[in-house]
Amino acid sequence: MRVVVVGGGINGLLTARELVAGGAEVVLLEQGEFGREASWAGGGIVSPLYPWRYSPAVTALASWAQQAYPQLAADLLAETGIDPELERCGLLFIDAPDARDARVWAAGHDMPVEVLDHAALHARWPGLAADAGEGLFLPTLANIRNPRLLKALLAALRAHPRVQLREHAEVVAMQPGSNGAAVTLADGHVVSGDAVVVCGGAWSGRLLATLGSSLPVRPVRGQMQLYRLAPGALPSMIMRAGHYVIPRRDGHVLCGSTLEEAGFDKSTTEQAHDILRAAALRLWPALAQAPLLQQWAGLRPGSPNGIPFIGAVPGQDGIWVNAGQFRNGLVLAPASARLLADQLLGRTPVIDPLPYSLAY
Repeated sequence: MRVVVVGGGINGLLTARELVAGGAEVVLLEQGEFGREASWAGGGIVSPLYPWRYSPAVTALASWAQQAYPQLAADLLAETGIDPELERCGLLFIDAPDARDARVWAAGHDMPVEVLDHAALHARWPGLAADAGEGLFLPTLANIRNPRLLKALLAALRAHPRVQLREHAEVVAMQPGSNGAAVTLADGHVVSGDAVVVCGGAWSGRLLATLGSSLPVRPVRGQMQLYRLAPGALPSMIMRAGHYVIPRRDGHVLCGSTLEEAGFDKSTTEQAHDILRAAALRLWPALAQAPLLQQWAGLRPGSPNGIPFIGAVPGQDGIWVNAGQFRNGLVLAPASARLLADQLLGRTPVIDPLPYSLAY
């Protein structure tokens, strides 16, 4: 089987990896550069930000993916020599208003959780802001250095004999068919296969619109900032009032993020700069003495309730989709890719596919 995958972000890359592992030949097309859109721009937390607030459909994918990430990171390091830096440093939630719901959710999902009063919280994290009241700590949650993960996935795919990678290959039309499907590129070239899988992130709705099909996926801008502390100075990820900081192994610290309805505009703004800077100092005051190294923006693929679309496109033979993960593209990617590949290759799905069906 030959499959054309449209979109070279985390979902496109992992979908290609799953398909070739199942014996398929893959042509992977990206309108820009591989791994340089939302997958690169995110923070890399391997969990929904407030996991107890999500639907069972999102939780099912997240739980499967969290179990898969350690082996994926180890395999990529062995295959490519590139360490994606999966760090299980835990995630601390400060003054969550629904802390009771969080404890109930954690107990129901066998997720370790530590409840800390004010004294215990500040004894454990003495660098917190003085007005931080109580904490919930989920010690098993991890983050992965998403640019390194993307680099490793690309290296592995480039080395695979059944994978073709094409950058700057913008798809302008798709042709479904019972005996195969094809896409037409902006330069006029036609790329055909037994199936086409749309993994175009925020652009996926536009791609399906060329067929007259509707997909409620829209761009939602998120802006991030990057700081640097001494390695180990920030001991864990921290969430407070919807913002977070994430430590990297080398001392870099990410602070995010905004949620903005700005269409396909990826500009950074002074307003977001001020919001994120204030959030960083409320999360970890020592960042006041750290240089701001960079600010950037990415476009998330927003979808209703954050539930992605994974499966065949109704009425469009040979066209499939894996898109709409919203804020959880990297979180859900291993499970999303596996579920798509299971369906396309005729295997028993690892997760019930119904909640993600376009016909549901």
